[in-house]
Amino acid sequence: MRRMTVSILDDYFDTLRTLPCFARLAPFDVTIWNDHVEDLDVLVERLKDTEVLVLIRERTKIQTPLLARLPRLRLISQRSVYPHIDVDACTRHGVVVSSNLHADTPSYAAAELTWALVLAAMRQIPQQVAALQRGVWQLGVGTTLRGKTLGIYGYGRIGKVVAGYGKAFDMNVCVWARETGRAMAREDGYSVACDKEAFFEECDVISLHMRLVESTRGIVNAADLGRMKPTALLVNTSRAGLIAPGALVEVLRAGRPGTAAVDVYEEEPLINPSHPLLGMPNVVCTPHIGYVTRDEYDVQFSDIFDQVLAYAVGAPIHVVNPEALLVFASERT
Repeated sequence: MRRMTVSILDDYFDTLRTLPCFARLAPFDVTIWNDHVEDLDVLVERLKDTEVLVLIRERTKIQTPLLARLPRLRLISQRSVYPHIDVDACTRHGVVVSSNLHADTPSYAAAELTWALVLAAMRQIPQQVAALQRGVWQLGVGTTLRGKTLGIYGYGRIGKVVAGYGKAFDMNVCVWARETGRAMAREDGYSVACDKEAFFEECDVISLHMRLVESTRGIVNAADLGRMKPTALLVNTSRAGLIAPGALVEVLRAGRPGTAAVDVYEEEPLINPSHPLLGMPNVVCTPHIGYVTRDEYDVQFSDIFDQVLAYAVGAPIHVVNPEALLVFASERT
């Protein structure tokens, strides 16, 4: 196994080196960066000797201007979807992109955060805590989940888990998804909406659980959201791009739905306190922490580091741009 230089970006709390799976990188020279940098020149300086780049989700964009200045880079290893990576540019520069899409393993961390946001929003927990800290005893009246209708939009790995949480809370679970997802939901004993319009009109809580790909970008628009009840809650722990740009702020201001809870944003990291969602009293916001637990990190980075090891022994796995393997093969001959 060849010793390689490995760089890891955006490990905000220096967590990775404390995980059991980190031992897998022992054969390599590893540098970890804990801050987030967008300046191109700074990134180039940091990564100029890097052969393997490990990414934490979509925290840093990998585009042509950066790739063109990193001639030693040969592998990008990450997990899940990759809208932040210019895959075609990687191929042109002979950079292999490995990303396990983990189609068979749900993120229980993301599902748990989804349910935490449902409870927090319906019972006004953040607002009640803030009021108590100001010396105000009880701010308002919350809503019970039992007997309400939970809408799951996208019945995949995480949506299925969240549906189970809703059932445990004695909610009526209703699903809208692609035809295959609707069929699976029926098999699992859940009701399926007759159409998309009825789904948005009838549900008391709607939680989005879809991958962000070209076919799902903007799949939820202002008209969809405007059909929701004034008492309803919209939850998004998946990707902000599933909702048409600006639509969520627009409908919340109009009063349908009455509440939202979001963990994802159109631009991340969101560090602008004047962002409209942050100033709305009927919105609960968290900073994209759905997958940010030690347990989930160890699961995800076990995959990511296995991809590095596979590359090091000449057998790359989970390759999303197989054309780059031709360059890879030529270098090994």
